[in-house]
Amino acid sequence: MLKPQLSVKTISRDPTKYTRATTQDIHKVFRNPDPLLHPFEKGREYTRALNAVKMDRIFSKPFLAALDGHMDGVYAINTLPTSLTRIVSGSGDGEVRVWNLTSRRCEWRASAHRGIVRGVVSDPKGSMLLTAGMDSTVKMWSMEADLDDIAEGIKPLTTFMGQHPFSGLDHHRSEEMFVTAGASVELWNHQRSDPIHAFEWGADSINTVKFSPIESHLLVSTATDRNIVLYDVRQRSPIRKLIMNMQTNSVAFNPMEAFYFTTASEDHNCYTFDIRKLSSAVNIHSDHVSAVISVDYAPTGKEIVTGSYDRTIRIFPVDAGHAREIYHTKRMQRIFAVKYTSDNKYVLSGSDDTNIRLWKARASEKLGNLSARERSSKDYREKLKERFAHTPQIRAIARDRKIPKAVLKARRLKHEMNKAQKLKEARVRQHSKPGAVPFVAAKKAAVRKEIQ
Repeated sequence: MLKPQLSVKTISRDPTKYTRATTQDIHKVFRNPDPLLHPFEKGREYTRALNAVKMDRIFSKPFLAALDGHMDGVYAINTLPTSLTRIVSGSGDGEVRVWNLTSRRCEWRASAHRGIVRGVVSDPKGSMLLTAGMDSTVKMWSMEADLDDIAEGIKPLTTFMGQHPFSGLDHHRSEEMFVTAGASVELWNHQRSDPIHAFEWGADSINTVKFSPIESHLLVSTATDRNIVLYDVRQRSPIRKLIMNMQTNSVAFNPMEAFYFTTASEDHNCYTFDIRKLSSAVNIHSDHVSAVISVDYAPTGKEIVTGSYDRTIRIFPVDAGHAREIYHTKRMQRIFAVKYTSDNKYVLSGSDDTNIRLWKARASEKLGNLSARERSSKDYREKLKERFAHTPQIRAIARDRKIPKAVLKARRLKHEMNKAQKLKEARVRQHSKPGAVPFVAAKKAAVRKEIQ
């Protein structure tokens, strides 16, 4: 009699299919995304979003370092196009310094001008440095100074003599060409001692001038008589002119969208304009309680940073009217220069207390390299905060900031004044003929006149 044969079947699984690619000791977790199996998903994710926004406020420490060394207020700051670690600054006593952000030390310095340094800018290659001062000179310096030059005193390579004091300076993005602001807008070439061309359109004195980083032949200037003028260096005359209600102190072009630029005004606001339609502003950024002195765009073109006379720095999304961040310290005085670094991670500020301060662009961001798990966790928390941003509790925690007492009092007073002004206008409209006092949007009211 034949005995039946016993057959045994085994189940074999490949271990690589059940472990992560990065570390072999962490097993994959397979989840079924069917919403019927997760009835409490929304509640759990709300709690996670609440914890995420609370942790952001706990770890919000934006201030990193202060570069101390100038003997007078810092009025000009700029980054170098070929380096993430080096910056240039100019102070009120005419001194120019080149700093290394990694070591937080001054690499070299020079007594460049007799008076305030109004502009520091590098050429596109990062090998030459141009400085402009109130002594009616523009000087060109070599960025690669050796130890012997530093010991003996750094000398400028070239000096350009002007007829009037200079209040602004900027360099063309690709050509050996730079522009200065003073009694007029003057266009210069590296190889000539006299300006190539001078643009004038009835301005008393030009405050600042900037080249567009995209449309490189386009530039914009602001003047003390409230003018904002657009120029094309390929033409011999200005293109368009705006007359604002109050003086504009600074201007910056969007590095990603060629048509947009933002101005810093004396009326405590920043205005974003579209050069295709200058009759009204695209957006108004209004949180400061004193004159805005400086403005700069992030390299991504999604945010702007502003420095004000109220001793605070604010970071605005380009499509928002209110700031997402406010930076301040007890000893920081009036801010004359702000600048984003080229990697979009840090913000530089120069103030009247002789210090250059380094801040994080995102206050609670962790510095250093992130592992894959940390990065995915961070992205998950950001999505959760974005999903539940409309809820009252999370919105209140995300907006909470410590504001200096002087700024808080000024903000309340400004709010009362604006409320009284609107009430007065409403009463005048109520007791006037229909249409005699028309409604004017704030974006249009900021522009008094446009001239072509």
